[in-house]
Amino acid sequence: MNKNFLNVMLLAVVFILTGARTLFAGDENLDEATKARVQKADQGPSSIDVSKYPQKLQDIYTDVFSQKCVQCHHLSRPINSDYALPSEWDAYVKKMMHKPGSGINNGEARKIIDFLIYDSSIRKKDIIDAKLAKATADEKVAAQAKIKEIQDKYAE
Repeated sequence: MNKNFLNVMLLAVVFILTGARTLFAGDENLDEATKARVQKADQGPSSIDVSKYPQKLQDIYTDVFSQKCVQCHHLSRPINSDYALPSEWDAYVKKMMHKPGSGINNGEARKIIDFLIYDSSIRKKDIIDAKLAKATADEKVAAQAKIKEIQDKYAE
């Protein structure tokens, strides 16, 4: 059995044992537009084929991202969200790490942010381009520099 399969099975067991009661903690405080965005993301695919990603990012996906993020919500939420820019992922993960029960420490948060930035640069390029088209020149430069930094950091 491969490592990804075992991790998915472990996640399924954790979900069954902890129950859905922890998955959407805090969702009741969202406005209707945000609830609709979350619901749409939650209904999408709950996994990504990362087999072509650099090995370090594959490991982060299975060992950190997939383990920590399911403590509060389905993986489909970040995978299918309309977040794509580095600043959005940075703010989102930092918010998540302060939620009760997330268990995300600073090092894990950095790895999750790196993974999400890299993944967005591959799978959500159209969203990034659309958002950068509306960004200020400084925001555009900062986002592009951060994406390049992450791609270079994990280049094999």
